[in-house]
Amino acid sequence: MKALELLSVSGWELHCALNTEVRTEKRSILSDYTAFPVTRVQQATLITTAAGTTVGWTSPTLPILLAKDSSIQTSPDQSSWIASFMILSSAISPIPASYLADRIGTKRTLLLAAIPYIIGWILVMMATNVPTIYAARLISGLGYGIAYTAAPMYLGEIASNNVRGAMATLITVMSKFGILSQYCIGPYVSMLGLASFNIAIPILFVVTFSTMPESPYYYIKTGETNKAAKSLKQLRGKYYINEELESMSHLVNENMKDKSRWKDLFLVGGNRKGLIILFGIYFTQQFCGSTAIISYAQQIFGAAEGGLGAKESCILFGTVQLLTSVISSQLVDRLGRKPLLLVSSCGVGLANIIIGTYFFMKSENSDIVLSLKFIPIVVIPIFIFSYTIGLATVPFAITSEIFPTNIKSKATCVIQVFVALMTFAVTKLYQVIADSLGNYVAFWGFGLLSIGGVIFILVLLPETKGQSFAAIQERLYSNEKVKYEIRDDHVASARII
Repeated sequence: MKALELLSVSGWELHCALNTEVRTEKRSILSDYTAFPVTRVQQATLITTAAGTTVGWTSPTLPILLAKDSSIQTSPDQSSWIASFMILSSAISPIPASYLADRIGTKRTLLLAAIPYIIGWILVMMATNVPTIYAARLISGLGYGIAYTAAPMYLGEIASNNVRGAMATLITVMSKFGILSQYCIGPYVSMLGLASFNIAIPILFVVTFSTMPESPYYYIKTGETNKAAKSLKQLRGKYYINEELESMSHLVNENMKDKSRWKDLFLVGGNRKGLIILFGIYFTQQFCGSTAIISYAQQIFGAAEGGLGAKESCILFGTVQLLTSVISSQLVDRLGRKPLLLVSSCGVGLANIIIGTYFFMKSENSDIVLSLKFIPIVVIPIFIFSYTIGLATVPFAITSEIFPTNIKSKATCVIQVFVALMTFAVTKLYQVIADSLGNYVAFWGFGLLSIGGVIFILVLLPETKGQSFAAIQERLYSNEKVKYEIRDDHVASARII
């Protein structure tokens, strides 16, 4: 919480540096102004904590299911489907989530995301066979897709400029908290006990988030200006100003004049460039092996036979992940997007190759591996630090910057489906490759793809630190004949003339 408050302070200082005439007055109200949005965003992002529990749940649970004395006998192939089904179904729900956000608002859409999580955990609590767990994971995945589609939209619409970066980062921080909770609690309780803990999170989200206002942007789009003003007053408190509502209304009205089409994502060259850039970054994010390591962490640490036990190693792993996500939020606007992604990709690539080499020597019964048992305990935390410092967090910032307002929701939807499919492929293929060819082949493959990501980022990714939205997007559309609608230093729309 303290780190997030510091991040808000940094964002405010940057805002004031660009607006020197109000610096003294606004710094005097800094503590009052920043505390309110951060508290609000914690309520909104509790749904991503629920998402984190569904991702981290497999790590302590699969060893229980695979044990010889398990009450639900599970094969290695079935365990890979248990890990993968949730991600597979999360590719289905972004499209209806995007539609619902426009029809009923992002707040109601996020509240709907809690329902699949609650149903999923009820099924886990009742499960006596593998197909029931399959069903639970598939249903939970629907909530995952809705949450990661609607949460960034809602946070972006309720945020004031000085805390928008902190809000976007908190999505990742709260998700990592959910994962860490599984590592800390899961190994020491039964499946029923863990599911009972997990079901409480979406229920708590519904209770607390119900008090949040709907996005003022939604009310403006539906013509309910009075409700928009009331929503904004609730969000801003005594620092509400009419000018902000007027600016929102102007931007929404301009966007409504030029409704985007799905095919514009591919017909407009700048949109294509944006998709290619983000597809490359998210491909690297997934195929560096992060999801496989998170889902199978306890099994990987158990196979490594390092100095710490598998359970304790997972807790260390999750703690590093959570703390690094907070650190990343402090660096993304200081060092830049591209340097963090390059360092991140290089780090995970090197870590994967080292871990793969360790498992190869172990499979060959090499005598030297007896003196190298510390390697997984040292290198896997380095992997997760490298991953979280850039690949886990920076892509969300780039996604919010690179598309015009009128196409952003559709682009986010397409990207979320792409990420879900890539995550499913990694989660499923890891277990298959590890069982048939060995762990080391999977890690070496992740390492080579990570190095490929370094080359992609170095060659194709433009640096966006310190640049306005308009400047970033104009670079993408610089070589084509496009009509721009620019409002408040942001490209509201871009279309072929």
